[in-house]
Amino acid sequence: MIQKIEITGVHLEVDEKINKYVIKKLGKLDKYLPKKVKDSAHLEVILKDNKNNVNHSMCEVILFLPNSKLVVMENTINIFAAIDIVEEKLKIQIKKYKELHEVSRRNAKLLKNKIKKI
Repeated sequence: MIQKIEITGVHLEVDEKINKYVIKKLGKLDKYLPKKVKDSAHLEVILKDNKNNVNHSMCEVILFLPNSKLVVMENTINIFAAIDIVEEKLKIQIKKYKELHEVSRRNAKLLKNKIKKI
């Protein structure tokens, strides 16, 4: 479970139901993170309710990782649907982040082995 989650509501009161739902859905994203990054991961969730457009809600999630920041946004009719979609989008971005950093570690090991041979 991601330890630090900040939930902010703009033109929306974040009640206990929404708070629990966000923690349930987004708190478990740490299982997709690399082990070295899990302790320093921190989430900011911004929930907005647009009063001009009837039944229009937005969810923005910023995941802070070492040397990186992943940002995902979604606009839908229902705030809970927006949270679900953001969760899926964030999973994809985390997998890409993980692949990118695994490749750099492999390249560092290969480079180290080449230097030792010389």
